[in-house]
Amino acid sequence: MSATLAADPISPPGDELSGSRRLRLILVLGSLVAIGPLTIDMYLPALPALTEELQTTNTAAKMTLTGTLLGLGLGQLVIGPLSDSLGRRGPLLAGLVVHVLASALCVFAPTIGALSLFRVLQGLGVAAAAVVAMAVLRDLFSGAAFARLLSRLLLVMGAAPILAPTLGGAVLRWTDWRGVFVVLAGFGVLLIAVAFYGLPESLPPARRQPASLRTTLRSCRTVLRDRTFVGLVLVAGLAMAALFAYVAGSPFVFQEEYGLSEQQFAVAFGAGAVGLIAATQLNAWLLRRYSPQRLLATALVAGSVAGLVLVGFAATGVGGLVGTMVPLWLVLAAAGLALPNAPALAMSRHGEAAGTAAAVLGAVQFGVGGLAAPVVGLVAPGSEGLAMAVVIAGGMLAATLLLAFLIRRGIPDLPPGDGHPVVVGH
Repeated sequence: MSATLAADPISPPGDELSGSRRLRLILVLGSLVAIGPLTIDMYLPALPALTEELQTTNTAAKMTLTGTLLGLGLGQLVIGPLSDSLGRRGPLLAGLVVHVLASALCVFAPTIGALSLFRVLQGLGVAAAAVVAMAVLRDLFSGAAFARLLSRLLLVMGAAPILAPTLGGAVLRWTDWRGVFVVLAGFGVLLIAVAFYGLPESLPPARRQPASLRTTLRSCRTVLRDRTFVGLVLVAGLAMAALFAYVAGSPFVFQEEYGLSEQQFAVAFGAGAVGLIAATQLNAWLLRRYSPQRLLATALVAGSVAGLVLVGFAATGVGGLVGTMVPLWLVLAAAGLALPNAPALAMSRHGEAAGTAAAVLGAVQFGVGGLAAPVVGLVAPGSEGLAMAVVIAGGMLAATLLLAFLIRRGIPDLPPGDGHPVVVGH
């Protein structure tokens, strides 16, 4: 399919889409972005078994998660500028092919080192889906409309973290952890067909950047010189770090400290993701009444308080499993409000280079998230629950303080409602 969605220099071209076409677009983009959470989370129930089979440590096993996240971050820095020059569809399809090949290699990984390397390649492939989906949405929408539709996209994306460990647990009933990567390779093949037949080109040739290293570097320099954009990206990255501290630590906390089975862990993990999804959908409604900046600030403060409560329960052992789950659920709900609004505020500043801006945003989010995973094993060795709680609370607190600094500097806000303001950074 070579159809191109028309661009309008005055109003966002997405305004011309009917309700059914908007829904179809969100479903296609959501299915593409879902491959990221599935690749990250689907093998989580198998981490303890993987650690034993490959005769490695918990920290080394978590590095396979870090490898995927770092691949996601670095890959977006390459794919984003390429998509600004070549269009969205080509880089997307190439990335999905890389993901399929890397998943097949993971099936035959003989050592933890080889698996970590192949997981980096998986992340590089998944990066194309992550950055292109965000760029397509920004090509078509801006302002509060972008934030609202991003919340809808996160509903589709949010089903993946719920389903991934559950699917992983189901796969582990009839195979081992290697079978999980067989399923991921098959899903990648399916998404290649979805992208080829279901996603029109959203960046017409007239709006593309010249395909040269100088142009790419100039676009990167433009967005990186915008201190407000960089600050908002760091806020999003720190919130993501809290989320991935939960992703990295929860398999060991729930299965080793609380004795849950692989299938019970999948249910507990999914229950936490319900809070994330519910908050993203509440965010879409709240944006009709309140600005993205106000919602972001409220979410980060609430997440910081819940994170500190989690640290207290983890340090004292009060409450047991329930004492861990409840504040975790509240932190995830806060993340569900923060994650759509921080990118919306950042991306609204650079519609002229949406691919590059989305790449920087994604690279920081997944890069910081990737660093959070091994830190969970280093903060409090022998106490996974406390280490996870400290990193979660630290991420939320740091994001809150940074946003407060940006607000004091007079960060421009987006109005609630259906407006489409675009503030270009300088």
